[in-house]
Amino acid sequence: MHRDLAARLIDGHTMARLTALTDIDPHVVLDDFTTPEALTALADAEVIVSGWGCPPIDAAVLATAPRLRAVVHAAGSVKHHITEACWERGLAVASAAWANALPVAEYTVAAVLVANKRLLRIREDYRARRAPYDWQSAYAGAGNYRRTVGVVGASLIGRRVLELLRPYDLDLLLHDPYVESAEAVRLGARAVTLDELCATSDVVTVHAPELPETHHLIDGRRLALMSDDSTLINTSRGSLVDQDALIDELVSGRLNAVVDVTVPEVLPADSLLYNLPNVVLTPHIAGSLGGELHRMAAAAVNELALWAAGLPFAHPVVAENIHRTA
Repeated sequence: MHRDLAARLIDGHTMARLTALTDIDPHVVLDDFTTPEALTALADAEVIVSGWGCPPIDAAVLATAPRLRAVVHAAGSVKHHITEACWERGLAVASAAWANALPVAEYTVAAVLVANKRLLRIREDYRARRAPYDWQSAYAGAGNYRRTVGVVGASLIGRRVLELLRPYDLDLLLHDPYVESAEAVRLGARAVTLDELCATSDVVTVHAPELPETHHLIDGRRLALMSDDSTLINTSRGSLVDQDALIDELVSGRLNAVVDVTVPEVLPADSLLYNLPNVVLTPHIAGSLGGELHRMAAAAVNELALWAAGLPFAHPVVAENIHRTA
């Protein structure tokens, strides 16, 4: 993982559990598998505990790690470092993706509730007026009672969003090509086409994986289907939304947006998204941030404890499903 990540990721309690479970040198943090330090560590390693910034574990790396049998990822997606050679070796792989999904879902639910309350528009209106006003008449359509929320993608995050939204008086829609109507009902939602979801939702929130077929999944045509004053939330990947088309809608004032991911990930300083009053723009922080990192490390050590006891991982990554996950 990134050399500066380990100290932020693993708190004292979790490090004590890790050192009790394993023969590990907590001072060895590798971000390059070709250094002498790395080659020495890999020669005896049975498990790699990985995080953000882990280099690809390819055939060349595996040749230097003859005893390696498992990778436990203290983060979400493993696509960046688990290669085909890992599956060919038969490595067991676990991920703390579920732990990273929780804060993204919490961020999303907060954004949904605030969006339906019309917080951004009311804030700007109040700031401009600075005087008594009939807010009930002006915002008669605001609020979270019987609003419709459309969830795009029944991923770990999408499912958690549906679970957290279930107690509210909302109508929940779901679009996912791998989820049938009966399963959607079990998740508390109604399965619909993506066009219907965009056209009928007060809030559309995107939780699909980044795949070739999901590039610009929310394109200009689907943005145009969204009703006036509705809100798009994107905490997935910037490529899933046609950003230029979204900016056009936002500049017109017709739509609102909560955007945590963009293309490029750090926008140029002159991007309109920084200053538009109907946009909440954040720098890809919906996932684990600050103390939330510790949950991912604890989840990884839980998996390692199972593996050390000869038990299967609680949250394994399955090669057959990797093509349709984040």
